[in-house]
Amino acid sequence: MNALSRLPAGVEPPAERRRRGARSGVFGVLDIGTTKVVCLIARIEGDGEPRVLGFGWQRGRGVKGGSIIDLEEAERAIRAAVGQAEEMADTQLSGAIVNLSCGQPDSRLLHVQWPIGGRAVTEPDLRAILTEGRRRGTEDGRETVHGSPVSFTVDATPGVEDPRGMVCDTLGARVHLVDASQAALRNLGACLARCDLEVEELVSSPLAAGLATLVEDEKRIGATVIDMGGGTTSIAVFSEGQLIHTAQIPVGGWQVTNDLARVLSTPINHAERLKTLHGGAMAAADDDREMLPVPLVGEDEDHIARVPRAMIVNIIRPRLEETFEFVRERLENAGVAKEAGTRVVLTGGASQLIGARELAARVLDRQVRVGRPRTVRGLPETAGGPPFATAIGLLAWGAGEGRPLIDIAPGADRHGGRLRRFIEWLRVRV
Repeated sequence: MNALSRLPAGVEPPAERRRRGARSGVFGVLDIGTTKVVCLIARIEGDGEPRVLGFGWQRGRGVKGGSIIDLEEAERAIRAAVGQAEEMADTQLSGAIVNLSCGQPDSRLLHVQWPIGGRAVTEPDLRAILTEGRRRGTEDGRETVHGSPVSFTVDATPGVEDPRGMVCDTLGARVHLVDASQAALRNLGACLARCDLEVEELVSSPLAAGLATLVEDEKRIGATVIDMGGGTTSIAVFSEGQLIHTAQIPVGGWQVTNDLARVLSTPINHAERLKTLHGGAMAAADDDREMLPVPLVGEDEDHIARVPRAMIVNIIRPRLEETFEFVRERLENAGVAKEAGTRVVLTGGASQLIGARELAARVLDRQVRVGRPRTVRGLPETAGGPPFATAIGLLAWGAGEGRPLIDIAPGADRHGGRLRRFIEWLRVRV
């Protein structure tokens, strides 16, 4: 009797736990942000979970508001981060799964009805529905990055997750589309091409953050992930286990740092230090008495001003309040407030500011927790906090998590090589 035959009834052997769409072999993920660039190289182990083989991190350059504004500077940062990870993993990447935060990503839900005529639903029917959804959602200068079904209605029966093989007259679907500016996507591709890297898949940054921080029950009952990055704050709404809405606000931790530097007339680097070590959104009893040293721009090193911590809080709090008010407005305008439930998960670097959770709960009138990403084998502890949620979520995507039943986004079929993907990209547009 071999080891597999001794497994308890109902337990699958590890090799069979690999999720649909999971990567085989070694693969890389790349999180390109305003304040940092992170590269992880990993492989999927027998139990379906990723193990990190290489890790690289660099301060972000050439990126603003999630979009590339300086190709040379961005190339240097990406090359350095990828090089660190490649050296640690003793491998060389030809491509990577990349986060999408550029091009003002937009999200929409469309309802599509498709005639079936009393036969069984097939996979081509699902592709036809998604193609029709993307056709309806097409705008000049925009490119669909994600196109996936949220739920199906088989005749009068709603809530069907997988209608293939079911007999009906009409198949309805809620189709979720995420698109972005074509020009911004071309600039991203051009930058990575300069780094000798191919964009193997694009994954919406808030989707990745949700995969890293949400538990399954939160995805089912409804939850909103707010990823407070350096240059942007992104939103992902999950309901019934599916992503139903994303949005992005051009405000992040960088704006908080800039506010401190401007009001206090202190260098940017020291403003960032003040924010990290002493910043917060909630006042404490002794804030007026705690005096902090603040060097002034252009002055000699020994010319130091002193300001109460209360002043730091009074600069940071309005910016965070504004950010959460923008989030509330986006959710209300999108019409998904009810499906989003009462649960909010904060992640990203700025979510670690003292009092951010309490302020978010007051402004959004919801239950809020700070989401620490899941533990990943082989990943250094210093790279396991909220600032790395997107990168860890990209790993989860590579392991097959969060993938829709069917997806028509360009490049989804990575096994046929670059030429085959390009031909498919053309075919779906003709």
